[in-house]
Amino acid sequence: MNKPLLITCKFFLVKTNKYILLRQKEMSRNNIKKSRRRKSPESYRKRSYRQIVDPAGLVSSVVRVKETDLHIFATHDVRSETKELVYQYRNQLENYIALHPEFLSSLNPLAIDPLAPPIIKAMLKAGRVAEVGPMAAVAGSVAEFVGRDLLTQGIDEIIIENGGDIFLKRNEECIISIFAGLSQLSQHIGIKVPQSSMPMGICTSSGSVGHSLSFGKADSVTVLSASTPVADAAATRLGNEIKNARDIDSALKVAKTISGIIGVVIICGENLGALGDIELVKLS
Repeated sequence: MNKPLLITCKFFLVKTNKYILLRQKEMSRNNIKKSRRRKSPESYRKRSYRQIVDPAGLVSSVVRVKETDLHIFATHDVRSETKELVYQYRNQLENYIALHPEFLSSLNPLAIDPLAPPIIKAMLKAGRVAEVGPMAAVAGSVAEFVGRDLLTQGIDEIIIENGGDIFLKRNEECIISIFAGLSQLSQHIGIKVPQSSMPMGICTSSGSVGHSLSFGKADSVTVLSASTPVADAAATRLGNEIKNARDIDSALKVAKTISGIIGVVIICGENLGALGDIELVKLS
């Protein structure tokens, strides 16, 4: 990532490998009000953001097993295969947690366990990279491990969304819309993902939407990475950094210290900051 470049404007979107700060209203730091909004879980419970997805010729299906809720797009209906894989990985997670309860509860990184199943190792590694507990990577890890297994079974294209965390493999360019709760920017900003960058993980953490644990106040922190577990853990870490819009700058500086990140987009109220080799687009 190159040296940050600060841009303040009414509405500016650009392909960049630098740093963008976007504000719909010009504000001095002293005039930015602190956000004290509580989480608004209704749209998350109803998964209303799923209704705006363009399947682009792929078949949509949903698989739910306990807390796991996957929305899948594939070349054909893969509910049966997906459910079997979800049970497999949930069983590995539940058995490991039974023997290592700190894996479930720790908010800090844990040591890598060379004897753990691959999905557990991936979560432990992601937690250490982002300096958070391993469960911060659980949704992204399930999405990626299920998605990669489906690809090995002959599925040519797959999109798996797990509570806002996405494993993406298409044979064409995609645009991912950012859902940011009550922010005026929600679903008006998209990230263009070139086909050459896939498969890719695109994960979002929020302090105002959903039930996942966040110590921050961001409406959305979206992270792109070749590793979906890393993207998930990093989104959690960076979301924890945002207590108000003034923290966007410092959170993006933290993002530069997390290895494996391709790009980051942070939305807090009317403010947006971005960093990395990403292309943002305005959505109608």
